[in-house]
Amino acid sequence: MTSRLPISPQIFAIFTALITEKIGIHYDAGDRELLGDKLSVRALEVGFDSLLDYYYFLRYDPAGAAEIEALTDALVVSETYFFRELAQLDVTITEFIAPRVAAGGRPRIWSAACASGEEPLTIAMLLAERGLLDKVELVASDISARALARARAGVFGPRALRSNAPPPAFAARWLQVAPDRITVSAELQRAIDWRRINLLDATEVAALGHFDVIVCRNVLIYFHDNTARWVVSNLAGALVAGGVLLVGVSESLLRLGTALSCEERGGVFVYRKAER
Repeated sequence: MTSRLPISPQIFAIFTALITEKIGIHYDAGDRELLGDKLSVRALEVGFDSLLDYYYFLRYDPAGAAEIEALTDALVVSETYFFRELAQLDVTITEFIAPRVAAGGRPRIWSAACASGEEPLTIAMLLAERGLLDKVELVASDISARALARARAGVFGPRALRSNAPPPAFAARWLQVAPDRITVSAELQRAIDWRRINLLDATEVAALGHFDVIVCRNVLIYFHDNTARWVVSNLAGALVAGGVLLVGVSESLLRLGTALSCEERGGVFVYRKAER
């Protein structure tokens, strides 16, 4: 059996429309062969020898919804690592979380599109180092069930720590590092509420409630502007008044026309919802 199914420009167009609608990922024309390779692998695994037949199954068959979830696992980018853009998280906890705890509140943080979980676990470490872990509600989500399974397991490969950037000194208290694996403290794992959430689904996002801080970093770059605008609108709606949204240091929301205002705190930028 062939390991590569042909993907014409027409089939590419209908698949990209479906993927953007269901998952949010945007593919340009130059990505046709890349997408064709990924679709071929999954289609052949489930018994299709035609991408068009596979498309009709995904779009119209009642069993297609479950298969879209499996296809999502094959398409999403789950590249992340511990302590990524650490200063931004550190400043945000200092500026927006610690003061709310000190005032008697129980702030909520959401790490959205967290992939295999290194980001929310990093946040948990920062909170624990300040004695705040049991005073903050920490939610982490991703669209990929496979990525979340890795996150819940709490065991990671060596690439979860970047070799060119030594981890902070406190990492040794929370990570057990061996040559072939990194194991996370069970205390951190228990502190996180792991959820499967599609950021395109406003109902799913709204069901999580409201947050003081939402972290959605290095995610919007994979979306078309219209999709990114929709996602940011959903996230903004999930912020409390005065709450903040973090995006990646190389990302900007200015082109999207969001109602959130960009503020600089401690040398990092955040997007803040207006106070009532």
